[in-house]
Amino acid sequence: MRMRARLLLAGAALVVATTSAMAQAPTAPPTQTPPPTQTAPPVVPPVTSPPPPVTSPQSQVFGKVLSLDDAVAIALETQPNIRARISDYIAAAFRVDQALAPLLPQITGSWTVARDQNVSGGVSPLTTTATQTARTITTWTTTTVARLSLSQILFDFGKNFASTEAARKLADFALEDTELQRQLVTQTVKESFTNINFAVRLIQVNQQAVERAELNLRSARGFFEVGTRPKSDVARAEVDVANAKVDLIRARNAERLARVALATAMGLPATTPLQIQDNLIYQPITMDRARLAEDALRQRPEYRQARLNAEANDARLRRSFRDFFPDIVGGGFYGAARADMNEIWELNLSLNWTLYDGGNRIARYREARANLDAAQARVKASELDISREVEQSINNVIEADERIQAAQVAVASAQQNFRFAQGRFDAGVGTILELTDSQLALTQAQNTTSPSSSLLCSSARGSGATCTRRAGIAPRSTACPRSSEVPSPPPSPPRATSTPSSPSRSVARSRVRSRSSWSISTRWSRRARSSRGSIPRSSRPR
Repeated sequence: MRMRARLLLAGAALVVATTSAMAQAPTAPPTQTPPPTQTAPPVVPPVTSPPPPVTSPQSQVFGKVLSLDDAVAIALETQPNIRARISDYIAAAFRVDQALAPLLPQITGSWTVARDQNVSGGVSPLTTTATQTARTITTWTTTTVARLSLSQILFDFGKNFASTEAARKLADFALEDTELQRQLVTQTVKESFTNINFAVRLIQVNQQAVERAELNLRSARGFFEVGTRPKSDVARAEVDVANAKVDLIRARNAERLARVALATAMGLPATTPLQIQDNLIYQPITMDRARLAEDALRQRPEYRQARLNAEANDARLRRSFRDFFPDIVGGGFYGAARADMNEIWELNLSLNWTLYDGGNRIARYREARANLDAAQARVKASELDISREVEQSINNVIEADERIQAAQVAVASAQQNFRFAQGRFDAGVGTILELTDSQLALTQAQNTTSPSSSLLCSSARGSGATCTRRAGIAPRSTACPRSSEVPSPPPSPPRATSTPSSPSRSVARSRVRSRSSWSISTRWSRRARSSRGSIPRSSRPR
């Protein structure tokens, strides 16, 4: 029995030793398959449009940053409307030659050949009287006439002189139309150029508004997750983000439309990519009202066109009155006639006078008189319109100048107010609604500064100011005078990132848009301040 027990204990000890040895034996590491080699994705070069042909108008703007002078010069060179007006003026100038032509000698040459057949009856001479018979005799004649004629109006009581003067006035009218088109093209280029810079500024302002609204939304969600703010704060912050993105989309679309307008004004395809310089600048302008009004009446193409039209109608009236008198014309010809080309010539003097034509000339005269009265009335109406436009332009420039100054003060005040609100919020003594109100005020002030500057610069016509175009000054490729540049929208100052565990730094911030929501937010901010205790008046932001 003892021997059997010893054998059992020895077997159990052997089993335990074998198991522990197997457990302590090192295991072979599993074979690792090398990871598959990853090939780098092919580098796709950026798509660049090939350069346009050198002879094309697009080659003048390809890869260049255009200044306002460059844009105006290209527009005046390539704009098809200007070329059309120049062709109209050339055609009108040739109509002056047509009106003058009847006063010069008229020389004509002619050569006529005619063959005639003549038939006559007769009696045969070989027959007796009793046997006489009638017969038909046919003869042929050939007539040749060569003639060189000359005619000259000796006196027509000034009829053709009046027609020539009317045609000359109309040619000058077409020339003024060319100048007017040049000024309109220059104005359109300058306005589109400034609108692009204005849209770029608004894009920056709205982009910052979107970033602030998204930060408000993140803070509102964090506060809602910790249970310190209701769900309505999150919904209001989402609405603010959506509205800010809508404003940003509109600003970007306005910039694209302005670039299309600039390209077409320069006579280029609408899809031409353009890079321009920033010329949204400001400088106070001094104007002399009396001098501008005088310059406008003297230099405006529209006023000169109205006066030329009245003068042309006056010339037509003189022509219709002189049609009642006769024309004295002298002439003659020299040539040869018949087959043997015998010499022929003639000198003549004629007087042509229509005594009665059924009242046609009287009606034409009355029509010309009515047209002259209408043209003179339009001259006076043009004077009134120009004086009104000059006065309105002066007032608009004054308003824009005052708005720019007020907007710059508003931006500076809004920036200071925003810094105060941000410091109070970071210190834990201000509410998120105060910060939101200051952010909204800053965005509105920045949105006001750019339109005011755009009103002053984009209304530039002629030499760069509003009243230069109204005064009729010829367009010059000069930008607005440079002084202090309009401030760009500053970036939002850095602020501490709010966390859900810090309620004082995680309050939902939302932009207040309507007057009713602003009043509600004001009451909430007052409640928040009252819950933290009264704040000294000297430390409150103004």
